[in-house]
Amino acid sequence: MKNIAAQTARWLLQINAIQLNPQNPFTWASGIQSPIYCDNRVTLSYPNVREGIADGFVKLTQTFDNIEAIAGVATAGIPHGMLLAHKLGLPFSYVRSKAKAHGKQNQIEGRIEKGQRILMVEDLISTGGSSLKAVDAMREAGAEVIGVLAIFTYSFDAAQQAFDEAGCTLRTLSNYEALLPEALAQHYISDMDLKHLQAWRKDPKGWKAA
Repeated sequence: MKNIAAQTARWLLQINAIQLNPQNPFTWASGIQSPIYCDNRVTLSYPNVREGIADGFVKLTQTFDNIEAIAGVATAGIPHGMLLAHKLGLPFSYVRSKAKAHGKQNQIEGRIEKGQRILMVEDLISTGGSSLKAVDAMREAGAEVIGVLAIFTYSFDAAQQAFDEAGCTLRTLSNYEALLPEALAQHYISDMDLKHLQAWRKDPKGWKAA
């Protein structure tokens, strides 16, 4: 899986889905100052990358038994989940962050069955909160969620802890640890940038002040 992680990191850097800028950090919605910004929606505009991600997800599914359906986490997990479901010939559904305020007021779109073994697809894992809310919604609807796949994770300890506490397996194509050496090797960052990026990973909330 190391080759998949490195290749995925290269793709994300090449198409600017991931941008690294320790000198002028980005501000997340949470207020955290971050030297990295990841927008995996960009991958959909590059057929080769899009196909490569789908093939990578197919390989990750081999670590799970008896997958009966795929579900995407709205909104960014929907297209990648749909591509995976198509490749596997499996049913597909998706989960909203909350139920619609009109119509049938659905939170889950598509048809799922009680006890159905569902593998969920997300694009990015930061804290894991939105993904696990979708997992909870699926479980409340009677599905058996066997895991979550994602393209990339910032590898925060809190995220892994949250998935462990929820009893949900997380598998990602790439991660922060795989990204940094690729970024350095491809000259996206300098040695000094690398030190700043490593420091942010250890303490994202206190990094800017330090």
